[in-house]
Amino acid sequence: MADGALSEVLDTHKKTIVHIPNVNSKESTLVGKLEEVQRIYDLIGTWLRRDEDSNLDIVLTDDGRELKIANLVNDDKNYRDKLARYLSDKARDDIDAVDIIIALGMAKEGFDWPYCEHALTIGYRSSLTEIVQIIGRCTRDSYNKTHAQFTNLIVQPNGTNDDITVSTNNMLKAITVSLLMEQVLAPNFTFKPRPKEPREAKPGEIFVKGLKKASTEKIKKVLDSDLEDLTAAVLQSDQMQKLAAKGVTGEAVKQVQSKIIRERHPDMSDEEVEITRQYLAANIAMKTAVIKKDAEGNDKFIKIANKFVKIDELDINLIDSVNPFHHAFEVISKRVGANTFKLIQDTIAGSRIDMKVEDALALVPQIKAFVVANNGKFPSLHTDDANEKHLAQVQAFLTAQRAKWEREK
Repeated sequence: MADGALSEVLDTHKKTIVHIPNVNSKESTLVGKLEEVQRIYDLIGTWLRRDEDSNLDIVLTDDGRELKIANLVNDDKNYRDKLARYLSDKARDDIDAVDIIIALGMAKEGFDWPYCEHALTIGYRSSLTEIVQIIGRCTRDSYNKTHAQFTNLIVQPNGTNDDITVSTNNMLKAITVSLLMEQVLAPNFTFKPRPKEPREAKPGEIFVKGLKKASTEKIKKVLDSDLEDLTAAVLQSDQMQKLAAKGVTGEAVKQVQSKIIRERHPDMSDEEVEITRQYLAANIAMKTAVIKKDAEGNDKFIKIANKFVKIDELDINLIDSVNPFHHAFEVISKRVGANTFKLIQDTIAGSRIDMKVEDALALVPQIKAFVVANNGKFPSLHTDDANEKHLAQVQAFLTAQRAKWEREK
């Protein structure tokens, strides 16, 4: 746990819950949980005293404020019981009852503090349910806030760290969680094929050129009840994350999306899968896009696939070119430096594509189409074009599988 990183994001003017890292995590300083708490106190200011009635610690900030801090990391039963009773009796109704809560596990659930403005978690949490519970601490409605924030501090991978793969995977998982949270918190849209007779879109309705109509009850049921779960499954797919890290979009991503739909709904026909996939792609693209309003406050333009287009000119081909991880990678690349970012991408993507033979065979028509379109030239592993490189990797994978089969005959 780097003091510099923590001091950048810990705003002592906000009601905050800090979750310290598990002692076995990469973010832990390995000095013990009580010492971790003391280091946070030192960042905040100077410890003055412990209130005997509540067991709150009173810490003086550099600008002269006395903050009431609840240390839920201390697991001494007598100490903990008195503090828990105080928080249960006071924190829910009295905004001045406590300023900062430091926890390891207890504050994740069964604890009510509506005044909380910031949930600051140090270290990657593997459970999405746990993260939702933590975020729930700061998203309660209260008169003292118009903004709530969740911050997750994780270890930055570097070239000298033997555990770089673990650190990078944790970073990618944290990115995935942030995308999932965007999906949860973003407004819901209703996607419709662009009508032949022009009409004004209803609030929340978006017309997409080339989008196929949800033509069967089976499709409509999936779109109504399973679209968000399908979205989460795509974003959490290892194969999708590797493609995103390489910048691959188009057919390879469509294949992953279709595969996930088939796994969850094996009774769907190929046509039903493709129609559902289009709505799934639109849902992911729109919720990770940036919408620009005009002078009257109407949604007019959207930044999607790294370009601005009019919302009423959206088409399914543009949507299929979206990399939902693009913005997150863009932010990271600006903050961690070129070498580290390349290391992150390389580690995520891996040197060889991970896929099943049947998935690779499904892309053979794309390889053939590429060869025809390029006058007999096969896709190259050394191209700058991400889609061509992916096809080349698939071709190499199939060649290796063929050689293996020949050897084992």
